Amino acid sequence: MHAIAALDARPVTDPLALRDIDAPEPLVRDNDLLIRVEAVSVNPTDVKRRSKVKADGKARILGFDGAGTVVGLGDAVSGFEVGDAVWWSGDAFRDGANADLQAVDHRIVSRKPASIDFADAASLPLTTITAWEGMFERMRINREDAGTLLMVGGAGGVGSILTQLAKRLTNLHVIATASREESAQWCRRMGADAVVDHRDLLGEVTSLAPGGIDYVFSSYTPGNIPAYAEMLRPFGQIVSIDGGALDLLPLFPKSIGFHWEYMFARSRYGTWDMAEQGRMLAETADLVDAGGVVPTATVRIDDFSAAGILEAHRLVESGSVIGKVVIHR
Repeated sequence: MHAIAALDARPVTDPLALRDIDAPEPLVRDNDLLIRVEAVSVNPTDVKRRSKVKADGKARILGFDGAGTVVGLGDAVSGFEVGDAVWWSGDAFRDGANADLQAVDHRIVSRKPASIDFADAASLPLTTITAWEGMFERMRINREDAGTLLMVGGAGGVGSILTQLAKRLTNLHVIATASREESAQWCRRMGADAVVDHRDLLGEVTSLAPGGIDYVFSSYTPGNIPAYAEMLRPFGQIVSIDGGALDLLPLFPKSIGFHWEYMFARSRYGTWDMAEQGRMLAETADLVDAGGVVPTATVRIDDFSAAGILEAHRLVESGSVIGKVVIHR
């Protein structure tokens, strides 16, 4: 089959950073769907992984958001049939969606929304699962909960869907961060109640919420912990998705909870509740079809090749993209 792979670590400016290759078709395990990939999107994890590929002769097929059609079923699969249109994020420790075919555990897949095309569908799975797990599992927000949530990185892929889910599924007041007017407009379109400039994060949040806030969902955590500690009320909660070494001591006096969110943990360790990710995607598909959630694709590239996907990497790596970049056939 045709696939797009990284063979070594090269800068995004190098046309060989991703290459078109001939690859064997995926091995289908008992719990797998074999899916014909119609569209993918690029996330920061793709960029990070491409930049760390070892030159050991092994081709790394990236791509951790996909939408396509089921063409084969493993022996233990239930609930799917050949011909189903589906969406998924996949497993960071198996070959990804940047190929003609991908094998994906059926428990982390759901039917795609019927009301949108494959390209729009590919914009949502990874960010939806990240937002869902972060809000409802890490911070244990109930759907009846009120309070104020700060979304740091409101115009990014995760921020774009988290704001929508928070406004549709909870009673939270959502403040999003953005530094450009076009980003601020996008955050408001996604449902943010207010938008602040991250360059004066503490000052602007404190002005809007002088009594403090309850939750922070952070896409940009290093350097922000002291500000989070000051703006959060006692027993507040933080979810971080960007990793890195942090000094969390400023959170101690208010007994503030800190959580990492890594949406590939379930698939990496084969947890007993892997099917929760499929359920999250199925419920989100219902929300999309009901008009309660909109896709977050803002750039479409009609070039399912190394050149097309590398252009998407360049855009994501620039840090200036609002929403998501998708590549479709």
